[in-house]
Amino acid sequence: MQDQETSWQSLVLVAIVGILAVISFNAFVIINPGEAGVLSVLGKAKDGVLLEGVHFKPPVISQVDVYDLTVQKFEVPAQSSTKDLQQLTASFAINFRLDPIEVVTIRRTQGTLQNIVAKIIAPQTQESFKVAAARRTVEEAITKRDELKLDFDEALSQRLSKYGIIVLDTSVVDLNFSTEFSKAVEEKQIAEQRAQRAVYIAREAEQEAEATINRAKGQAEAQRLLRETLTSELLQKQAIEKWDGKFPQVLGGNGAVPFLNLDIAKPQK
Repeated sequence: MQDQETSWQSLVLVAIVGILAVISFNAFVIINPGEAGVLSVLGKAKDGVLLEGVHFKPPVISQVDVYDLTVQKFEVPAQSSTKDLQQLTASFAINFRLDPIEVVTIRRTQGTLQNIVAKIIAPQTQESFKVAAARRTVEEAITKRDELKLDFDEALSQRLSKYGIIVLDTSVVDLNFSTEFSKAVEEKQIAEQRAQRAVYIAREAEQEAEATINRAKGQAEAQRLLRETLTSELLQKQAIEKWDGKFPQVLGGNGAVPFLNLDIAKPQK
């Protein structure tokens, strides 16, 4: 009988120790690097975020929700009308992280990370894209994509910062427009190419005509210089150089007057 009582006491003692061990184990929580925790007691979130390390929590009546503070990436679709009332659809890859100081507020207002993406990031992405797209035409949105992204980033960062969400970077994964506008852009590009070709041909013809005129001017100038060099002195010099040493026998026309023959008689041998 005494042995049974001792055995029963031992079992009770082991059970108590086991319960105490479980309670003691559940009285602490470990927050790893890159994480933040929010302590809730009886379902109510307590102020003060739990950062990396070991933290005490009341056993049984409390729990700790852990949030990942590392960079998160989600792809969010968006649609909007441009300034010229054309439809634009886009998809944005958004890199963000949670502000550790605001984790308690996030826990109270949004709950899980999935809720943050679905209820905050997705609708705010849509609104930010509307703001950026409405400032420009669809052609400007395509040709000036960097400016569109800059306006989008600024609008999204301002909106999400109110919820404790820090936007690190965004990228436009896809940007599409209506089939009608795509056809219009293609036709415009073809027309511009044809116009550029026509301008090139016209310039080429103009340059060729100008070259012909310049060649003609050069030839005319060369002939003018040649005529100027043929002066009366040069002609006289050329005539003297060509003279054979004999004077003409007569001078004049019909009433020719004989010249004296000044030829010196050659000596007789």
